[in-house]
Amino acid sequence: MPWDPTEIPGGRGSGGAEPPEFRLPANLIGIVALVVIGVGALLALRTSFFTVGPDETAVVLRLGQFSHTADPGFHLRLPFGLDEVKVFATTRVLKEEFGFRTVRADVRTEYSRANFDRESLMLTGDLNVADVEWIVQYRIRDPARLWFRLSEPRQTVRDVAEAVMRQVIGNRTVDAVLTTGRSMIEEEARRSMGQVLGAYDAGIEIVAVQLQNVTPPEPVQPSFNDVNRAEQDREKLENDALAKRNREIPNAHGEAQRRIDRSLGYQQARINQAKGEVARFIELLREYRKAPEVTRRRIYLETMGRVLPELDDVLIVDESVGRSALPLLDLAGRGASAPAAPAANTKAGGKP
Repeated sequence: MPWDPTEIPGGRGSGGAEPPEFRLPANLIGIVALVVIGVGALLALRTSFFTVGPDETAVVLRLGQFSHTADPGFHLRLPFGLDEVKVFATTRVLKEEFGFRTVRADVRTEYSRANFDRESLMLTGDLNVADVEWIVQYRIRDPARLWFRLSEPRQTVRDVAEAVMRQVIGNRTVDAVLTTGRSMIEEEARRSMGQVLGAYDAGIEIVAVQLQNVTPPEPVQPSFNDVNRAEQDREKLENDALAKRNREIPNAHGEAQRRIDRSLGYQQARINQAKGEVARFIELLREYRKAPEVTRRRIYLETMGRVLPELDDVLIVDESVGRSALPLLDLAGRGASAPAAPAANTKAGGKP
Protein backbone atom coordinates (compact mmCIF):
# COMPACT_ATOMS: atom_id res chain seq x y z
CA MET A 1 0.00 0.00 0.00
CA PRO A 2 1.19 3.50 -0.71
CA TRP A 3 2.31 5.56 2.15
CA ASP A 4 -0.21 8.09 3.40
CA PRO A 5 1.07 10.97 5.47
CA THR A 6 -2.27 11.28 7.15
CA GLU A 7 -1.63 8.08 8.93
CA ILE A 8 1.21 9.61 10.85
CA PRO A 9 0.07 11.17 14.05
CA GLY A 10 0.34 14.88 13.76
CA GLY A 11 0.58 14.71 9.94
CA ARG A 12 -0.97 17.22 7.58
CA GLY A 13 -3.88 14.96 6.76
CA SER A 14 -4.91 14.56 10.30
CA GLY A 15 -4.95 18.24 11.00
CA GLY A 16 -2.08 17.97 13.47
CA ALA A 17 1.01 20.27 13.96
CA GLU A 18 3.84 20.79 11.34
CA PRO A 19 6.75 18.23 11.42
CA PRO A 20 9.95 19.41 13.16
CA GLU A 21 12.80 20.90 10.95
CA PHE A 22 16.13 19.03 10.50
CA ARG A 23 18.97 20.85 12.25
CA LEU A 24 22.67 19.98 12.56
CA PRO A 25 23.98 19.70 16.03
CA ALA A 26 25.80 22.82 17.21
CA ASN A 27 28.98 20.90 17.91
CA LEU A 28 29.08 19.52 14.32
CA ILE A 29 28.86 23.03 12.85
CA GLY A 30 31.76 24.08 14.99
CA ILE A 31 33.83 21.13 13.80
CA VAL A 32 33.13 21.94 10.12
CA ALA A 33 34.03 25.57 10.72
CA LEU A 34 37.26 24.57 12.39
CA VAL A 35 38.12 22.25 9.50
CA VAL A 36 37.48 25.00 6.94
CA ILE A 37 39.51 27.48 8.91
CA GLY A 38 42.34 24.97 9.31
CA VAL A 39 42.43 24.15 5.60
CA GLY A 40 42.40 27.84 4.77
CA ALA A 41 45.22 28.46 7.22
CA LEU A 42 47.24 25.63 5.74
CA LEU A 43 46.68 26.93 2.21
CA ALA A 44 47.57 30.43 3.29
CA LEU A 45 50.69 29.15 5.00
CA ARG A 46 51.61 27.01 2.02
CA THR A 47 51.20 29.85 -0.49
CA SER A 48 52.74 32.61 1.59
CA PHE A 49 56.41 31.77 0.99
CA PHE A 50 58.72 30.49 -1.74
CA THR A 51 62.38 29.64 -2.14
CA VAL A 52 64.83 30.54 -4.92
CA GLY A 53 67.79 28.33 -5.78
CA PRO A 54 71.41 29.54 -5.76
CA ASP A 55 71.59 29.86 -9.57
CA GLU A 56 68.08 31.29 -10.03
CA THR A 57 66.15 34.56 -9.92
CA ALA A 58 62.40 34.80 -9.23
CA VAL A 59 59.97 37.29 -10.78
CA VAL A 60 56.97 38.26 -8.61
CA LEU A 61 53.69 39.50 -10.08
CA ARG A 62 51.17 41.04 -7.65
CA LEU A 63 47.61 40.99 -8.92
CA GLY A 64 48.93 40.48 -12.46
CA GLN A 65 51.39 43.37 -12.42
CA PHE A 66 55.17 43.23 -12.04
CA SER A 67 56.17 43.74 -8.42
CA HIS A 68 59.83 42.84 -7.96
CA THR A 69 62.51 40.21 -8.49
CA ALA A 70 63.81 37.94 -5.75
CA ASP A 71 67.37 36.74 -5.29
CA PRO A 72 68.33 33.25 -4.10
CA GLY A 73 66.97 32.42 -0.64
CA PHE A 74 63.69 32.21 1.34
CA HIS A 75 60.99 34.85 0.61
CA LEU A 76 57.42 35.70 1.69
CA ARG A 77 54.51 36.53 -0.62
CA LEU A 78 50.80 37.22 -0.49
CA PRO A 79 48.88 33.96 -0.24
CA PHE A 80 46.05 32.48 -2.31
CA GLY A 81 47.69 33.38 -5.64
CA LEU A 82 47.71 37.13 -5.07
CA ASP A 83 51.43 37.00 -5.76
CA GLU A 84 52.44 34.88 -8.74
CA VAL A 85 56.04 33.72 -8.75
CA LYS A 86 58.09 32.30 -11.62
CA VAL A 87 61.70 31.19 -11.21
CA PHE A 88 64.35 31.47 -13.96
CA ALA A 89 67.88 30.05 -14.10
CA THR A 90 69.85 33.25 -14.62
CA THR A 91 73.42 32.28 -13.73
CA ARG A 92 73.45 28.90 -15.48
CA VAL A 93 74.38 28.69 -19.15
CA LEU A 94 71.56 27.01 -21.04
CA LYS A 95 72.11 24.97 -24.18
CA GLU A 96 70.10 24.07 -27.26
CA GLU A 97 71.23 21.30 -29.63
CA PHE A 98 70.52 21.20 -33.36
CA GLY A 99 70.90 18.15 -35.58
CA PHE A 100 71.39 15.82 -32.62
CA ARG A 101 70.19 15.28 -29.06
CA THR A 102 72.15 14.21 -26.00
CA VAL A 103 70.30 11.51 -24.11
CA ARG A 104 72.75 11.19 -21.24
CA ALA A 105 75.85 13.27 -20.54
CA ASP A 106 78.01 11.10 -18.36
CA VAL A 107 81.40 9.45 -18.51
CA ARG A 108 80.16 7.92 -21.74
CA THR A 109 77.82 10.30 -23.54
CA GLU A 110 74.81 8.80 -25.27
CA TYR A 111 73.03 10.45 -28.18
CA SER A 112 69.55 9.96 -29.54
CA ARG A 113 69.21 7.76 -32.62
CA ALA A 114 66.31 9.82 -34.00
CA ASN A 115 66.62 11.54 -37.37
CA PHE A 116 67.10 15.32 -37.20
CA ASP A 117 67.81 15.99 -40.89
CA ARG A 118 65.14 18.71 -40.98
CA GLU A 119 67.36 20.75 -38.65
CA SER A 120 70.82 19.86 -39.91
CA LEU A 121 70.58 19.73 -43.73
CA MET A 122 71.35 23.19 -45.14
CA LEU A 123 71.87 24.66 -48.60
CA THR A 124 75.18 26.46 -49.14
CA GLY A 125 75.86 29.44 -51.37
CA ASP A 126 77.19 27.27 -54.23
CA LEU A 127 74.00 25.14 -54.22
CA ASN A 128 75.52 22.22 -52.33
CA VAL A 129 74.06 20.57 -49.24
CA ALA A 130 75.89 20.29 -45.92
CA ASP A 131 74.89 18.36 -42.82
CA VAL A 132 75.55 20.81 -39.97
CA GLU A 133 75.24 19.99 -36.28
CA TRP A 134 75.69 22.80 -33.79
CA ILE A 135 74.80 24.01 -30.31
CA VAL A 136 73.75 27.40 -28.96
CA GLN A 137 74.68 28.46 -25.45
CA TYR A 138 72.73 31.35 -23.91
CA ARG A 139 72.05 32.99 -20.56
CA ILE A 140 68.97 34.78 -19.18
CA ARG A 141 70.02 38.33 -18.32
CA ASP A 142 66.64 39.91 -17.50
CA PRO A 143 64.00 37.36 -16.38
CA ALA A 144 61.26 39.99 -16.11
CA ARG A 145 61.66 41.01 -19.75
CA LEU A 146 61.83 37.36 -20.76
CA TRP A 147 58.53 36.63 -19.02
CA PHE A 148 56.68 39.58 -20.51
CA ARG A 149 58.25 39.60 -24.01
CA LEU A 150 58.30 35.91 -24.94
CA SER A 151 55.55 33.40 -24.41
CA GLU A 152 57.83 30.45 -25.35
CA PRO A 153 61.46 31.52 -24.71
CA ARG A 154 63.06 28.15 -25.52
CA GLN A 155 61.24 27.73 -28.82
CA THR A 156 61.98 31.33 -29.74
CA VAL A 157 65.69 30.78 -29.20
CA ARG A 158 65.58 27.64 -31.34
CA ASP A 159 63.69 29.34 -34.16
CA VAL A 160 66.05 32.33 -34.21
CA ALA A 161 69.12 30.09 -34.08
CA GLU A 162 67.97 27.91 -36.98
CA ALA A 163 66.98 30.88 -39.14
CA VAL A 164 70.27 32.69 -38.54
CA MET A 165 72.41 29.59 -39.10
CA ARG A 166 70.70 28.83 -42.41
CA GLN A 167 71.34 32.39 -43.55
CA VAL A 168 75.01 32.28 -42.55
CA ILE A 169 75.58 28.89 -44.19
CA GLY A 170 73.77 30.06 -47.32
CA ASN A 171 76.24 32.92 -47.75
CA ARG A 172 79.28 30.58 -47.97
CA THR A 173 80.55 27.84 -50.19
CA VAL A 174 80.49 24.22 -49.11
CA ASP A 175 84.32 24.15 -48.93
CA ALA A 176 84.33 27.06 -46.49
CA VAL A 177 81.64 25.39 -44.38
CA LEU A 178 83.46 22.05 -44.25
CA THR A 179 87.03 23.32 -43.79
CA THR A 180 88.26 26.84 -43.22
CA GLY A 181 85.19 28.92 -42.38
CA ARG A 182 84.02 27.32 -39.14
CA SER A 183 85.26 30.00 -36.76
CA MET A 184 83.86 32.82 -38.91
CA ILE A 185 80.50 31.05 -39.16
CA GLU A 186 80.32 30.65 -35.38
CA GLU A 187 81.15 34.29 -34.71
CA GLU A 188 78.78 35.67 -37.34
CA ALA A 189 75.92 33.45 -36.15
CA ARG A 190 76.47 34.47 -32.51
CA ARG A 191 76.47 38.15 -33.42
CA SER A 192 73.37 37.90 -35.65
CA MET A 193 71.40 35.94 -33.04
CA GLY A 194 72.28 38.53 -30.43
CA GLN A 195 71.02 41.30 -32.70
CA VAL A 196 67.70 39.54 -33.40
CA LEU A 197 67.02 38.75 -29.74
CA GLY A 198 68.10 42.28 -28.82
CA ALA A 199 65.47 43.60 -31.21
CA TYR A 200 62.91 41.43 -29.41
CA ASP A 201 64.07 42.97 -26.09
CA ALA A 202 63.94 39.44 -24.70
CA GLY A 203 66.58 39.75 -21.98
CA ILE A 204 68.60 36.84 -23.41
CA GLU A 205 72.35 36.90 -24.06
CA ILE A 206 73.90 34.51 -26.61
CA VAL A 207 77.11 33.21 -25.05
CA ALA A 208 78.45 31.05 -27.86
CA VAL A 209 77.60 29.20 -31.05
CA GLN A 210 79.66 26.07 -31.68
CA LEU A 211 79.68 23.89 -34.78
CA GLN A 212 79.96 20.24 -33.78
CA ASN A 213 79.93 17.89 -36.76
CA VAL A 214 79.89 19.38 -40.25
CA THR A 215 79.86 16.77 -43.01
CA PRO A 216 78.47 16.33 -46.50
CA PRO A 217 75.27 14.30 -46.84
CA GLU A 218 75.81 10.57 -46.53
CA PRO A 219 75.14 9.66 -50.21
CA VAL A 220 77.92 11.95 -51.48
CA GLN A 221 80.30 11.57 -48.56
CA PRO A 222 82.79 9.28 -50.41
CA SER A 223 83.17 11.82 -53.21
CA PHE A 224 83.75 14.60 -50.70
CA ASN A 225 86.35 12.49 -48.95
CA ASP A 226 88.19 12.02 -52.24
CA VAL A 227 88.12 15.76 -52.82
CA ASN A 228 89.41 16.41 -49.32
CA ARG A 229 92.27 13.96 -49.79
CA ALA A 230 93.18 15.65 -53.07
CA GLU A 231 93.11 19.04 -51.35
CA GLN A 232 95.34 17.73 -48.57
CA ASP A 233 97.80 16.27 -51.09
CA ARG A 234 97.91 19.58 -52.93
CA GLU A 235 98.52 21.50 -49.72
CA LYS A 236 101.26 19.02 -48.78
CA LEU A 237 103.02 19.48 -52.12
CA GLU A 238 102.68 23.25 -51.86
CA ASN A 239 104.10 23.20 -48.35
CA ASP A 240 107.02 20.99 -49.45
CA ALA A 241 107.77 23.30 -52.36
CA LEU A 242 107.57 26.33 -50.11
CA ALA A 243 109.88 24.70 -47.58
CA LYS A 244 112.41 23.87 -50.31
CA ARG A 245 112.15 27.42 -51.63
CA ASN A 246 112.74 28.84 -48.18
CA ARG A 247 115.74 26.56 -47.80
CA GLU A 248 117.35 27.09 -51.22
CA ILE A 249 116.94 30.84 -51.51
CA PRO A 250 118.83 31.62 -48.28
CA ASN A 251 121.54 29.16 -49.33
CA ALA A 252 121.86 30.89 -52.69
CA HIS A 253 121.99 34.30 -51.02
CA GLY A 254 124.64 33.01 -48.64
CA GLU A 255 126.75 31.55 -51.46
CA ALA A 256 126.44 34.76 -53.45
CA GLN A 257 127.46 36.82 -50.45
CA ARG A 258 130.40 34.48 -49.79
CA ARG A 259 131.66 34.90 -53.34
CA ILE A 260 131.20 38.65 -53.18
CA ASP A 261 133.14 38.79 -49.91
CA ARG A 262 135.90 36.59 -51.38
CA SER A 263 136.08 38.83 -54.46
CA LEU A 264 136.26 41.91 -52.31
CA GLY A 265 139.03 40.29 -50.27
CA TYR A 266 140.97 39.36 -53.41
CA GLN A 267 140.48 42.89 -54.71
CA GLN A 268 141.80 44.41 -51.53
CA ALA A 269 144.71 41.99 -51.46
CA ARG A 270 145.69 42.89 -55.03
CA ILE A 271 145.40 46.57 -54.24
CA ASN A 272 147.54 46.20 -51.15
CA GLN A 273 150.08 44.10 -53.07
CA ALA A 274 150.24 46.68 -55.85
CA LYS A 275 150.72 49.46 -53.35
CA GLY A 276 153.49 47.45 -51.72
CA GLU A 277 155.19 46.84 -55.06
CA VAL A 278 154.99 50.54 -55.88
CA ALA A 279 156.43 51.48 -52.52
CA ARG A 280 159.24 48.92 -52.94
CA PHE A 281 159.98 50.15 -56.44
CA ILE A 282 160.09 53.76 -55.28
CA GLU A 283 162.42 52.82 -52.45
CA LEU A 284 164.58 50.82 -54.86
CA LEU A 285 164.70 53.72 -57.29
CA ARG A 286 165.79 56.01 -54.52
CA GLU A 287 168.65 53.68 -53.63
CA TYR A 288 169.51 53.18 -57.31
CA ARG A 289 169.94 56.90 -57.81
CA LYS A 290 172.35 57.03 -54.89
CA ALA A 291 174.62 54.23 -56.22
CA PRO A 292 173.54 52.91 -59.63
CA GLU A 293 176.32 50.34 -60.14
CA VAL A 294 176.06 48.86 -56.66
CA THR A 295 172.29 48.73 -56.85
CA ARG A 296 172.37 47.13 -60.29
CA ARG A 297 174.76 44.41 -59.14
CA ARG A 298 172.75 43.77 -55.99
CA ILE A 299 169.59 43.40 -58.03
CA TYR A 300 171.37 41.01 -60.38
CA LEU A 301 172.69 38.87 -57.52
CA GLU A 302 169.33 38.78 -55.75
CA THR A 303 167.63 37.77 -58.98
CA MET A 304 170.16 34.99 -59.59
CA GLY A 305 169.68 33.87 -56.01
CA ARG A 306 165.99 33.36 -56.68
CA VAL A 307 166.35 31.84 -60.15
CA LEU A 308 169.29 29.44 -59.90
CA PRO A 309 167.85 27.25 -57.08
CA GLU A 310 164.92 26.49 -59.38
CA LEU A 311 167.13 25.09 -62.16
CA ASP A 312 167.80 21.35 -62.43
CA ASP A 313 171.08 21.53 -64.43
CA VAL A 314 173.60 24.31 -64.67
CA LEU A 315 175.96 24.53 -67.68
CA ILE A 316 178.95 26.84 -67.71
CA VAL A 317 180.40 27.65 -71.14
CA ASP A 318 183.84 29.18 -71.37
CA GLU A 319 185.69 30.46 -74.50
CA SER A 320 188.93 28.80 -73.49
CA VAL A 321 187.57 25.31 -73.75
CA GLY A 322 185.92 25.77 -77.07
CA ARG A 323 182.34 24.66 -77.49
CA SER A 324 182.35 21.78 -75.00
CA ALA A 325 180.43 21.94 -71.75
CA LEU A 326 182.13 21.63 -68.36
CA PRO A 327 180.59 19.33 -65.73
CA LEU A 328 179.47 21.16 -62.61
CA LEU A 329 179.99 19.77 -59.15
CA ASP A 330 176.60 18.57 -57.92
CA LEU A 331 176.21 20.37 -54.66
CA ALA A 332 172.62 19.18 -54.28
CA GLY A 333 173.69 15.52 -53.99
CA ARG A 334 172.29 14.27 -57.29
CA GLY A 335 175.64 13.06 -58.64
CA ALA A 336 177.98 14.61 -61.22
CA SER A 337 176.30 16.13 -64.19
CA ALA A 338 176.94 14.26 -67.43
CA PRO A 339 178.64 16.10 -70.26
CA ALA A 340 176.06 17.83 -72.30
CA ALA A 341 176.01 18.76 -75.92
CA PRO A 342 177.86 21.92 -76.88
CA ALA A 343 175.79 25.00 -76.33
CA ALA A 344 176.01 28.24 -78.10
CA ASN A 345 176.93 31.45 -76.31
CA THR A 346 174.12 33.69 -75.44
CA LYS A 347 176.05 36.68 -76.77
CA ALA A 348 178.07 37.17 -79.90
CA GLY A 349 181.32 37.60 -77.92
CA GLY A 350 180.87 34.33 -76.03
CA LYS A 351 180.42 36.00 -72.67
CA PRO A 352 177.69 34.86 -70.44
